[in-house]
Amino acid sequence: MRIGLIRHGKTDWNALGKIQGQTDTPLNEEGIRQAGLLAQRLRREDVRWDAIIASDLARADETARIIAQTLGIPQLPGDARLRERYFGEIEGTTEEERLARWGADWRSQPHGQESDEVLRGRAMAFVDDLAAHDAENRSILVVTHGSLLAQLLKGLCAELADKPIGNVSLSIFERETDRWQPLLHNCTLHLDDLARA
Repeated sequence: MRIGLIRHGKTDWNALGKIQGQTDTPLNEEGIRQAGLLAQRLRREDVRWDAIIASDLARADETARIIAQTLGIPQLPGDARLRERYFGEIEGTTEEERLARWGADWRSQPHGQESDEVLRGRAMAFVDDLAAHDAENRSILVVTHGSLLAQLLKGLCAELADKPIGNVSLSIFERETDRWQPLLHNCTLHLDDLARA
């Protein structure tokens, strides 16, 4: 089995530096263009994808829909386990607002957010279910969110470099017996066309 892990396209909250968490924000115009560029890249490459599934939040669902339409593949029903981390009271705040309200060490304070362990657990449960029910050895694209992807990548391969997950980044893993092997990690080369525009 092969999975392609994708972070959703850009939103207005991304542009403002607001933590979105499970707040349901749509793609902005740039995010729609980004999703289109990734879809065109996937259409040009040799790997053929059988289906796509996304978080049930709008920004991931919209990204998946653009890719599904371009590739002519089915979009499976959204899965709540792919939702972004719940960030509690810091959802909807900018860095400036967090600093003003909680000070420079706001990251180390409890704000009611979902822990890394819980987030990684539900992300890995999704992937384990997907693999367990895949008798056809399919190639599936999965559209989700940055914080969840960071934890999922650690769960799949602890040796991967821990770096920020870019909007519409693509990571590809292949299952070999009981292990996931990374083939591509956090790649956004398809956005070069947007930067030149």
